[in-house]
Amino acid sequence: MTSVLYAVVAAAGNVVGAAAITARPKWAPRTLELQLALSAGFLVAVSLTELLPEALLAGGPPAPVIILLGFLLVHLTQHALVGHFHFGEETHIVGREVGNAALVGLLLHTFVDGVAIASALHVGPDLGILVFGAILLHKVPEGLAIASLWVASGRTRRAALGAATALGVATLVGVALTEWLDPLRQAGLALSAGVTLYVGASNLIPEFQGKSGWGHNVAFFVGCGIALILRTLIAT
Repeated sequence: MTSVLYAVVAAAGNVVGAAAITARPKWAPRTLELQLALSAGFLVAVSLTELLPEALLAGGPPAPVIILLGFLLVHLTQHALVGHFHFGEETHIVGREVGNAALVGLLLHTFVDGVAIASALHVGPDLGILVFGAILLHKVPEGLAIASLWVASGRTRRAALGAATALGVATLVGVALTEWLDPLRQAGLALSAGVTLYVGASNLIPEFQGKSGWGHNVAFFVGCGIALILRTLIAT
C-alpha cells in the first residue's frame, strides 16, 4: 500500500507540470532551467550513490547488463526514435508524430519510475524515500515537457493534460506489476539505475549546459548536495 501511495503522489507531479503549461501561456525559460538543473543534480547523485550500489549488491552478475539496458532503452525511445525532444517548455512548432514518439518514450520512463519506487521500498524504507524524492523532482518537468510538446503540435490543452495523466497512470502500472512479478522486482533497481542516470545526465544536464552565469551550476550542485544530505540524515 505504501508503494501505491508514493506512486500516486509522484504521478500527480506529471499532472501538475502539465497544468502549469495549460493554465499559463508561457513560463520564463530561466525558471525552468534552474528547476531542471536542481533535478539533474539530485537524480545523478541518487543514481550513483544509492541506486547503482544497491542494484549491484542485490542483482549480482546480471545487474550491470540490466543497468545498461535501462540506459539504452531510454535513449532508444527518447532520442533514436524521436527526431526532436527535450525536457522543459517546447518553443518550436513540431509534428504530431514527434509528440506521439515522445509520449511513448516518457511512458516507458514513467513506468520504470513505478518499478523503481516499488523495488526500492522492498529493499528498505530509507532507499524508498530517496528514490521517491528523486522521481518526484523530475515529475513536474516531465509534465511540462509532454504538455508543451502536445500543444506545440496543435493538440488541445485538454489533450495535453490527458497525455500527462497517462504518464502518471504508467507509474501506477509500474508499481502494480513490480508488486506482482518477482523477476521485475528483482531487476527493478538495476533498470531504474540505468534510467535515472540517463535522465539526469543525458536529458536534463544538456538543457542548461553551456548557459551563461553560475546560477545553473549552483542549482546542479545544490541538487547533488540535497541528495547527499538526505542520504546522511536517513542513514542516522
